Amino acid sequence: MAVQLILNQQTQTAGKGVPVKIHTTDIDSETLAQLHKMSKLGFIHSHIAVMPDAHMGKGATVGSVIATKNAIIPAAVGVDIGCGMNAIRLSLKAHQLPDNLSTLRNAIERMVPVGFAQHRQVLAKASTLAPLDKRLRLITDKHPALRRMLRQFDATWQKQLGTLGGGNHFIEICLDESDDVWVMLHSGSRGIGNVIGSYFIERAKKEAQDRFGRAPDSDLSYFVEGSSSFDDYMQAVEWAQEYAFHNRREMMRVILEAMRPLLPKFFATKEAINCHHNYVQRELHFGEMVFVTRKGAISAQQDEYGIIPGSMGAKSYIVKGRGNADSFCSCSHGAGRRMSRAKAKLLFNQQDLIEQTQGVECRKDKGVLDEIPAAYKDIDSVMANQQDLIEVVHTLRQVLCIKG
Repeated sequence: MAVQLILNQQTQTAGKGVPVKIHTTDIDSETLAQLHKMSKLGFIHSHIAVMPDAHMGKGATVGSVIATKNAIIPAAVGVDIGCGMNAIRLSLKAHQLPDNLSTLRNAIERMVPVGFAQHRQVLAKASTLAPLDKRLRLITDKHPALRRMLRQFDATWQKQLGTLGGGNHFIEICLDESDDVWVMLHSGSRGIGNVIGSYFIERAKKEAQDRFGRAPDSDLSYFVEGSSSFDDYMQAVEWAQEYAFHNRREMMRVILEAMRPLLPKFFATKEAINCHHNYVQRELHFGEMVFVTRKGAISAQQDEYGIIPGSMGAKSYIVKGRGNADSFCSCSHGAGRRMSRAKAKLLFNQQDLIEQTQGVECRKDKGVLDEIPAAYKDIDSVMANQQDLIEVVHTLRQVLCIKG
């Protein structure tokens, strides 16, 4: 059940704040302080909803759902615009996978660039590229500085379609409770999304509009609906969200192509889910059309399917939404970090990583130590705290994981 926490009771009656409804008690003081600042924004609709995987982010809390009227905060969407998940169930059982999963991992790693890498040539079809290119040119014609922020601008965004990226992005092969095989991946809008996000975040800071009052933090700077910057940002962010969707779809195609020679012939895909968890869109809530920003949260409308991954070595879930109004029909996007990457590297060593990822074919070197399972919240507790938001359809355990 949600824990309703009114962070600013003293200013509530003066109309200077909104309630914050949190679906966990596992939340630190720094994150609460950040939510306190967010609650003071004068354009928040009804309240702020906080998911059970919440933790401190840049400007806005990761795991927060912010419904706004007549304004949008670019930093709340962030720089990995449209980051999200894609999962496909295959017509294969666990026993049909190769005995040595390292051959499968190597095959995928050869085909899917990770980190800052990109494909040597453009893989996406013209039917995908042409509409994206046309719309992007409309954006960069108005904001030519965007092209100077990304090396080999056009070649890069086109060649990065179908690539993973780094950080917490991953590709996994998982098994569900019936030993069905799933392919799951986590990625976003790559370099072009970062450029768009960074550019408009800085533009919002410089404009520092205060129609609804001065933002309590520069990273909460906003655009006001009706302004040219608002319109341009919405055009750009919608483009980046679509790009991220196509990136995941193209990557899934490449992954399946890499797997086919090593698996029984004619395996088919049975179902697919492709969902964002860093994005903004217009929705109807509490009788009004508002802009809903989900920063590290996914949509969980009634009967809508979603994906909630755990960390390396932990369970993941295919879920179905319950349409909970107080969460703005949302749920968590994963387990959520318990500690920073720097702290994880200080507290744990390579042997800890080996032990915590036992039974999973994956990298076990110091380069991914910041992604060790202990750096994340316990996924079972996170799931227990959102039973009123979603129902579990499938429980997945990974047997192979590729990190950027």
